[in-house]
Amino acid sequence: MGQKKLIRFEELNTFPNVLQFPKEMKGKWNSFFKNSNPVTLELACGKGEYALGLGRLYPQRNFIGVDLKGNRIWVGAKIALQDKLTNIAFLRTEIDQVAEYFAEEEVAEIWITFPDPHLRKSKAKKRLTHPKFLRLYQHFLVPGGLIHVKTDSPELYAFTKSVIALYGCVLHEDTEDAYRQENTKEELLIKTYYESLDIADSKRIHYLGFSLPAQLAGKEKDVELKSGGC
Repeated sequence: MGQKKLIRFEELNTFPNVLQFPKEMKGKWNSFFKNSNPVTLELACGKGEYALGLGRLYPQRNFIGVDLKGNRIWVGAKIALQDKLTNIAFLRTEIDQVAEYFAEEEVAEIWITFPDPHLRKSKAKKRLTHPKFLRLYQHFLVPGGLIHVKTDSPELYAFTKSVIALYGCVLHEDTEDAYRQENTKEELLIKTYYESLDIADSKRIHYLGFSLPAQLAGKEKDVELKSGGC
């Protein structure tokens, strides 16, 4: 590990807005933020650009960026501290462990922005909109809570739409090209570092807003998803 990363990891331990693999946090996030405002997660947040942008837009809401990479989290956490954005925090953990840190109905919304699309079909279960992950989210998301997906990957966009349809999710918004529609919502104009790379070279930013059904289909439905080529 480089010297810069080592310094950042040491400093990360002193940041009051960063929790690293914390135990017994379920049901305690309102106490952490010292208010009862709704909590929104940014999953696989990287440097936390979306958590920061949303936190500035909505000061009466709490935002938590979740990622495993401490070196990346350090960037967003440092900015939040410098700008005194007390409604923004960061949780360092693996995404597939996220349900361990939140109680039932403790999270109001989820943002998934420019995640790794895992284009190989053999890696489909690693996609953050795979039903494997949706079942995790259902443990702590409020009924009807929105899941926002923003991606430049046509493949992940199409996959997520297939999941929404197959598993009875409620689709609230479907935008093929977010920046070219009229009256684009301000929250969709926030840009991340990975978006600037345009890895998919699609020249389009796709957006989906959906909510989960009261009961998501079990793993037997996953066979149908896989057999459909997803």
